[in-house]
Amino acid sequence: MDHLPVNDIAMLVSSINFLLRDGIFDNLDDICSHFGQDPETIKALLASGGYEYSLEQKRVI
Repeated sequence: MDHLPVNDIAMLVSSINFLLRDGIFDNLDDICSHFGQDPETIKALLASGGYEYSLEQKRVI
C-alpha cells in the first residue's frame, strides 16, 4: 500500500484496521506519519463516516 484511501471512508477504515491488526503499525499516529497524513484530518474523515479511532481497542470502530 503506497497511500491511504482518503476518498473512500469504508476503504480507509478497512485499511487502517488491517494495518493495525496485522501489527504493521502500533497506532493511528504511526500510520499517519508513514503516509504523510495529519492524524486530526484522518480522525475528522473517519468521524464524517460515523467512525472513530479507539486507542484502547487499537482499531477504528
